[in-house]
Amino acid sequence: MGVQTLERRTDQTAHAAAAERLDRASVGRIVLVFQGGGALGAYQAGVYQALHEAGIEPDWVVGTSIGAINAALIAGNAPESRLPRLREFWRRMKHSSLMQLAGATPFGMLAANAMTITSGVKGFFEPNPWAFLGTQTPLGPESAGYYSTAPLEQTLSELTDPDVLEAGEMRLTVGAAAVQTGEMRYFDSKDGPLSVRHVMASGALPPAFPAVRIDGELYWDGGILSNTPVEAVFDDEPRQNALIFAVHVWSPSGPEPDSIARVMSRQKDLQYASRAASHIARQKQIHNLRHIITQLVERFPEAGRDNPELLALAAHGCVSRMHVVRLLAPALTGDDHSKDIDFSPEGIRTRWDTGYADTARMLANRPWTQDIDVTEGFILHEAVAGRLIDRHQRQGD
Repeated sequence: MGVQTLERRTDQTAHAAAAERLDRASVGRIVLVFQGGGALGAYQAGVYQALHEAGIEPDWVVGTSIGAINAALIAGNAPESRLPRLREFWRRMKHSSLMQLAGATPFGMLAANAMTITSGVKGFFEPNPWAFLGTQTPLGPESAGYYSTAPLEQTLSELTDPDVLEAGEMRLTVGAAAVQTGEMRYFDSKDGPLSVRHVMASGALPPAFPAVRIDGELYWDGGILSNTPVEAVFDDEPRQNALIFAVHVWSPSGPEPDSIARVMSRQKDLQYASRAASHIARQKQIHNLRHIITQLVERFPEAGRDNPELLALAAHGCVSRMHVVRLLAPALTGDDHSKDIDFSPEGIRTRWDTGYADTARMLANRPWTQDIDVTEGFILHEAVAGRLIDRHQRQGD
């Protein structure tokens, strides 16, 4: 038996045991939140595999862009089909044999990524020939893009069950940006049935991909406005206890870049990390204030608690508790500014396996079982490569 196989079996045993000790009644609903990030989304698939094998199925999946696609493949299939459909999707995303051959040349990934840009990814996107007429040529609002995503629509139609997707038994939320108003829109199965078109809208990143029209309105990739859609969970009503796995594929922290290539890579990380840590910190502050409001109201004499003004103030409080496990994907050797189009078999496999291993390690730690202050309503657990870290030892983003 190989060392890697032994390590994986050990991880499986550990995180399966952790799942057995997961008290769902105590933690509340389980939520999985995925960022956008193209090929980096393979890490998210590994995260889901670890949860799935541990018997932890989310009640709610939230995603933007590739995160919305992964989320739809999970929520849009029966439990026994979710992992196989994820595997099939990412199998289809792998570079063709010709691109793999290009990747083996002295130019390596530079050549393979160049071929991705010029020829697309089979099953995902293909060049739009009309785009070669020039950037000023009117193509129509739903065709104005360098590529066509018709292959992706076909792929998603084949790999999701429309009946399961529309039934919304597992809640699904995907984020998109309204083209005309600039507002963030979260399409939520709680409000009505979702389809492949809603997922397509969440991943319509301009100018590469054209906008998608939903109910008469045009939408682009939600990552333009908020690439980390965890806000949809924090703002949800009514508030409930929750264990939230927020999967971050863009690094909010990194070394000083000393070359143009590293500057381009770092700029992309910061742009798509979407100031997630500061948003989470603000939500932590707000949620804990809600707990304080509830505790202050409880200190009033019972005879005065039916005062209308007091009741109005009390409505701003709550007693729900949210554990947010923020999984930060580690950078891989050789990563650069084009890592989000690295659809090489090795890149996909490495990111998937890394997501799996990181999540298994985190599940074994079970950070949500730690002792906490009773006044805390929002508890943040951060993990890099599955290892818990002290937030105060990191620089803010």
